[in-house]
Amino acid sequence: MDLVFKQNRNVFNYRVVAVWIEQDHILLHKQVEDSYWSLPGGRVVMGEASQESLKREMREELGVEIHVEQLMLVNENFFPYKEWDFHEIGFYYKVTAADRAIFQKDAFHGLEGDRLLYKWIPLEELSEVQLYPQEVKDMLSHQSNETLHIVSKK
Repeated sequence: MDLVFKQNRNVFNYRVVAVWIEQDHILLHKQVEDSYWSLPGGRVVMGEASQESLKREMREELGVEIHVEQLMLVNENFFPYKEWDFHEIGFYYKVTAADRAIFQKDAFHGLEGDRLLYKWIPLEELSEVQLYPQEVKDMLSHQSNETLHIVSKK
């Protein structure tokens, strides 16, 4: 069971996120119909540790085995999406993978169909990309060994 709970118009979501940088590019994804990007990841399943959830999500979505290196950010994210008001807790992990075949210049779809679009964006162009939560750009520009805690309200 995914750790997502709905009540009236409110949604609580526990999400894990991959901060995957390869050759000075970062992997982003978006719903095909959306105008903005976010970092890839997914929902934590009841009884599953967050790192294991992230590994499972990357296997399911991209068919790749990742290595989870460091917890970079804990994000309390409050935002509207479609008809819902979200309260999301996100654990953002720096990840790597031995298989670099997934790195490509063009946008691509994952294993779960055409609803998600993935793209490696050059870090130097990240300021031009509409990325949510916006605070992620700050996290990336101030990379350190410390885990950040950010509250995002949109």
